[in-house]
Amino acid sequence: MTSSQLKIDLNCDMGELPEAIANGTQEALMRSVTSANVACGGHAGDEETMRTTILQALRHGVTIGAHPGYADRENFGRLELQMSSAEVTQSVFAQVRALAQIAGSYGTKIVHVKPHGALYNQAVRNLELAEAIAAGVARWSRDVVLVGLAGSSMLDVFREAGFKVAAEAFADRRYEPDGTLRSRKLDDALIRDPKEAARQALAMVQRGIVTAIDGSEVALSAQTICIHGDTPGATAIAAEVVRALNEAGIERTALAGK
Repeated sequence: MTSSQLKIDLNCDMGELPEAIANGTQEALMRSVTSANVACGGHAGDEETMRTTILQALRHGVTIGAHPGYADRENFGRLELQMSSAEVTQSVFAQVRALAQIAGSYGTKIVHVKPHGALYNQAVRNLELAEAIAAGVARWSRDVVLVGLAGSSMLDVFREAGFKVAAEAFADRRYEPDGTLRSRKLDDALIRDPKEAARQALAMVQRGIVTAIDGSEVALSAQTICIHGDTPGATAIAAEVVRALNEAGIERTALAGK
């Protein structure tokens, strides 16, 4: 396949930081990405931030997705919690429904759902948790794309639950040799250099690989690439990734178009 035939979705977690909305950072990110994962009241977000983020996405032609996480705002949903499957299912359902209702009031809809933080990372290995997430979304609707870590079994669980899935990779995160994300507890977990992030994104799309922290190459097939809105310099990273994709003739397209 030639580069001119390649397509990729760029997604970003949004509606999480009121200051990013107030200072224009989120609006700037909207100019680069094709999908927005909107925090919907768990780890972050409230009705006001959801409405603002949806309106920004609509102005920029960005597809809207739900970004449910553990209801642990103190730790931004990045601390592993021990919840029953029923509790997770109910929490995910309530968060997705809340965003869907607001989206509907603007005549638009949720296209995808991507779990946040520890909920996402735990579900990579804990398939019972992945099932609980899928059940929560299914209680609302199965007519959405579920996003999960490329190469992980959580995607198989989502498929078995009757969902379309999108394998996700990360431009601004480093990887372990087993294809999992390097823990944020480690100083080198984030890629802050825009050019390095762009090189990683290109390798993911063009070659289907990512270079792990030990220098080994890990096979990776992704339909969407994430740039975190709270990574330092996120707007510069997003702009550089877009520049690199454009120069390589790679089309940015939202998950809804796949």
